[in-house]
Amino acid sequence: MRAAYAHMNKGVSDMKIDRRAVAGSLESSDIFVEVAPAEGYSLELQSSVLQQFGEEIERVIGEVAHTLGAENVHIRANDHGALECVIRARVETALRRASGEVQA
Repeated sequence: MRAAYAHMNKGVSDMKIDRRAVAGSLESSDIFVEVAPAEGYSLELQSSVLQQFGEEIERVIGEVAHTLGAENVHIRANDHGALECVIRARVETALRRASGEVQA
């Protein structure tokens, strides 16, 4: 799935993704997030609850990326029923690691 958030990025500093990074786990009620540099924004989502919550999970992941200014990133997420707060935390952690803001 592709989404463009660049036009909504007024006032948000660009986060440069310059390396691959991961956060989370494959355990129940968690999500494993992998991010890597890319041209534009793209998202791959696998989820045990894709039919019920896939669109919402995609929206939350895109919102976190937009809020942090990560426009040139490929995000791969493997969800196992994580709550929204967990999804937000895992995506933010992976993006901050990939930008060099925090260490793994």
